[in-house]
Amino acid sequence: MTTQQLHAVTGAFGYSGKYIAHRLLAKGHRVTTLTNSLQRENPFGNRVKAYPFNFDNPAALAETLQGVDVLYNTYWVRFNHKLFRHADAVQNTLTLFEAAKRAGVSRIVHVSITNPDENSPLEYFQGKAVLENGLKASGIPYSILRPTVLFGKEDILINNIAWMLRKFPVFGVFGDGRYHIQPIYVDDLAQLAVAAGEHARNEIINAIGPETFTYRELVQTVGTIIGKKRPILSIPPALGFVMSQIVGKIVGDVLVTREEIDGLMADLLHVQTPPTGKTRLTEWATKHADTLGKKYTSELARRRNRQVAYASN
Repeated sequence: MTTQQLHAVTGAFGYSGKYIAHRLLAKGHRVTTLTNSLQRENPFGNRVKAYPFNFDNPAALAETLQGVDVLYNTYWVRFNHKLFRHADAVQNTLTLFEAAKRAGVSRIVHVSITNPDENSPLEYFQGKAVLENGLKASGIPYSILRPTVLFGKEDILINNIAWMLRKFPVFGVFGDGRYHIQPIYVDDLAQLAVAAGEHARNEIINAIGPETFTYRELVQTVGTIIGKKRPILSIPPALGFVMSQIVGKIVGDVLVTREEIDGLMADLLHVQTPPTGKTRLTEWATKHADTLGKKYTSELARRRNRQVAYASN
């Protein structure tokens, strides 16, 4: 595709969307963003114009997408909460796809999750499968990226593992901790997304990093890198969830959900395909060892305060 096309990115003032927007601008494209956080600090100045999602007004949403060549969708919610729900995120995203079709968008690059399944008892993975199938049925050419866990300066999971290792004398893992995780660097995901926007074929890509850890190994590795090696205890998932709720109340956040625990233990953040990211978590974490986990990163704080830019760890 030639330069100076118009590309739309959902959530360009947030996490992964910001990295995608940076890469698109570097290629000379014009970029807009759709966001629920119009008042959040714009890291791009006047180079990226922001529009509301307008999920409740599909005609206005379609108007926003007029002239867009490629839409990059990162919109989602991590868990159910009084402020947001998975079911709403699914319906909103289907509305976005329909608006893109009405507007004549040529291609959609959609961020999903590894191992989505419409029959899954886990709403996160079930909802992601519904969206993949909805996108396929739309008739719009697509690329679907399936990451596991992202890491980077604005990361939540890896940072908060490091935070707990700094704060507590022991670390508990759910069950035996032998289930796997394949974290990918957020800018590697962005690179995959931008490359996926440059061709016409339909595709599904497992967006995974070059290192695979068991969860226990991940905790041990992060602890070693930041100089906070702790005894790692195997605890029953139910007890671990209760303990996470206690810590969550202290920090005013949802530390982990029962669905996330079940997804981890079912090995749903692991696939048997070659890596598509290049950046090693171990190397990245070593470079950021002095700051990684020094402060807790709150998902709910980001949702509640839609004016402040995402903090870097």
